[in-house]
Amino acid sequence: MSSRKGAGVLELAVLGLLHESPMHGYELRKRLNTLLGMFRAFSYGSLYPCLKLLLGKGLIVEDRPEEPLNVPLALQSRRSKIVYKLTAEGKERLEELLTEAGPAAWEDESFGVHFAFFSHTHADVRLRILEGRRSRLEERLESVRAALARTRERVDSYTLELQNHGLESVEREVRWLNELIGRERAQATTENSKDRTEDDLR
Repeated sequence: MSSRKGAGVLELAVLGLLHESPMHGYELRKRLNTLLGMFRAFSYGSLYPCLKLLLGKGLIVEDRPEEPLNVPLALQSRRSKIVYKLTAEGKERLEELLTEAGPAAWEDESFGVHFAFFSHTHADVRLRILEGRRSRLEERLESVRAALARTRERVDSYTLELQNHGLESVEREVRWLNELIGRERAQATTENSKDRTEDDLR
């Protein structure tokens, strides 16, 4: 994954989490590790440069509570006492990021992060991301199946098992996406029908 793409994923994740609530750096690290760790898009060393960049852009601010007078200077931790908060500009930037539904949002590294904030994402954008992800995986399925057909007779049983496992994983995600897309479309149909009914009653 490119560093530029990773930075974009991390920016979305940080702004999205801070939109839910202000956080200390340590708490933010833990939440990011849960959110991003499985996508191999996050390292602890990348968080503070990202926070510095967001601070410089005015997208977040630092809130520094005053230390109690009886706490020795040696025990005061700069990072532990800083709470990061989203600014109005940060909320606008988050909304902008949540409207992105192009190929970058379908990739392995970023799809899960976009999905994690679907509750803040418009329905049409959610559907485009889900359909884009499905089309990307269907392309991958074709490629994997073609590779299996070419190499089946030439690989050992363990390599074949590994390839079949990868194929089954992609097939399972495609089925899951089909279910999600079906629900999204059904919900959109229901909401459109409700809107038309309310318009008729006016």
